Amino acid sequence: MVSFDAWGRQLVDLAGGYALVVDDRVPIRHHQGMRPAERNTLAGPGEAGVIARATCLLEAVAEGADTIRGLARATGMAPSSVHRLVGQLVDVGVLARADSRIQLGAKLFELGAQVPVRRDLADAAEAVMEDLREATHRRIHLAVLDGTDVVYVRILGAQSGIASKVGGRIPAHATGVGKVILAYSSTAAVQACIDTGLHRVTPRTIHTPQAFTYEMRKIRTVGMALDLEESTAGVSCVAAPVFGADRKVRAGLSVTGPTRSIDPGTLGIAVRTAAFTLSRTLRDSGI
Repeated sequence: MVSFDAWGRQLVDLAGGYALVVDDRVPIRHHQGMRPAERNTLAGPGEAGVIARATCLLEAVAEGADTIRGLARATGMAPSSVHRLVGQLVDVGVLARADSRIQLGAKLFELGAQVPVRRDLADAAEAVMEDLREATHRRIHLAVLDGTDVVYVRILGAQSGIASKVGGRIPAHATGVGKVILAYSSTAAVQACIDTGLHRVTPRTIHTPQAFTYEMRKIRTVGMALDLEESTAGVSCVAAPVFGADRKVRAGLSVTGPTRSIDPGTLGIAVRTAAFTLSRTLRDSGI
């Protein structure tokens, strides 16, 4: 009899015990008394592996996979393993089933709303962003750096064909908010992005280390960054850095719209003024 453990690895039933098949060659004996239910728990030596696989499933669902087969394709995991992990994640509320589809559960939104730094930052930025939206009549983004990506924590204004969403992420090197944060971040943060390969999101994405390093210097010189259709064709933005109470860069603030509507000269002044005001608010609030 063949089955799979919680990590999607093939098991064979040997005289009441279980053996793990490694590379289809030598079985490694599992504990004789281990029951299937015990193999499916998150405890034990493989805890980190299970958590990593569960995280992969959540990310795949966030990116649009919504069936067992779709999740198996997106993650490279065995369908039986996906089925088990999805069931466990549904049980704890981080995934949910809607008819035959799988979606993110309400528990994730509850937890996400409690992330202190991002919540405090987004709340502090609300009034400044609203003033900037009223002044420019454009879509306003507030984003933070997370590894080599930026994550949008607050967005105001009409979508107008712009696909950004709160909680969405995109490679930092391909966005105005990402580039302006990196320009004022550590050398290690910039190098981490370069090491990822600076892949092209659009034909206009900066994709060589030399050009990207030059872009960082230019941004620090002028105090703002431009995204000229580097993340989305037909869409451009002007971004400025936001600094926290510790004087370190905390976020990027941008004005975004169809390229034909983005005037860096006019909008640059507006977004830099708004970013300065927000930085002062964060400093006064100790954020």
